[in-house]
Amino acid sequence: MIRKFDVQYFMISVDTLADNKAFAEKEHADFPMLANPDKKVAMAYGVIAPDAPPERQFARRWTFYIDPTGKIAAIDRAVKPATSGQDIVSKLEELKVPTK
Repeated sequence: MIRKFDVQYFMISVDTLADNKAFAEKEHADFPMLANPDKKVAMAYGVIAPDAPPERQFARRWTFYIDPTGKIAAIDRAVKPATSGQDIVSKLEELKVPTK
């Protein structure tokens, strides 16, 4: 059974708009993406080590779960691409996010 949750999702990347557009087209992405090449949003969320030199400022692959009030309900700092889909479903169930 496929569970459908009542959620919205998007991706933030420190790549350029052109790079994100190429990625979205290649992967047939069906979700919004924020191009954040100045890294201000990534820095605000703490996914880039603040003491990293500019050439090493890569965004960590974290998943943030933000509740309807805008509060961060959970953060997955150990995202595993191979299981991320099921990991997200498990976390949404744990957070008691309504299904459609």
